[in-house]
Amino acid sequence: MNRLILLRHGESEWNARNLFTGRLDVALTRRGEQQARDAGTLLRGLDLAPDIAHCSVLRRAWHTCALTLAAAGRGAAPVAAVRALAERDYGALQGRDRAVVRRELGEAEFRRIRRSADARPPGGESLDDVSARLLPYWRAHIAPRLGAGATVLVVGHSNSLRCLAAHLDTLSPTELHHLELPPGIPLLYELDRALRPLRRGGRYLHPADTPVTAPATGAR
Repeated sequence: MNRLILLRHGESEWNARNLFTGRLDVALTRRGEQQARDAGTLLRGLDLAPDIAHCSVLRRAWHTCALTLAAAGRGAAPVAAVRALAERDYGALQGRDRAVVRRELGEAEFRRIRRSADARPPGGESLDDVSARLLPYWRAHIAPRLGAGATVLVVGHSNSLRCLAAHLDTLSPTELHHLELPPGIPLLYELDRALRPLRRGGRYLHPADTPVTAPATGAR
């Protein structure tokens, strides 16, 4: 069985302010840092500590990756930080308040720009554009390590990970439209030899999944 863990970075400063972030390089909040540590602790407790990690070059992702690996006991694991996993470029929307943009555009157009595969904000990327830069990297660098039996952690962003999940699960446009990955919660995909999910959509990991070790007999 091949194990792939997708992890959206922890809460960023602009997530907390409800701003379009896109390719702008903002930091994690303290809450986001703790979300990353909690994810690593969870992976360690479930015997899912990664052998290798791939992450976005944007600091909210690579900081999440570093904190997660350290908490998982894999601080020395090799990490590839690449632009292929960077967040979608939101162009003219970057830095703007989402609620203000929603009011200006109307709900239907706002959701079309955010969720449709081929919609581009002015000066930005569509989800199809993100897939076009991400999937070649997946095929060349991530898939071979999975095929060799490594447990692989991929730390990215809402849209880059949505595109990867859409590829793994062969999502329809409607399914992609509704897909949302929460920050800081590991999503485990167990894959067959052809790297197809054994369970469509994977499985989110939570602290309740961690086995409870019973005390030894006679322990005081």
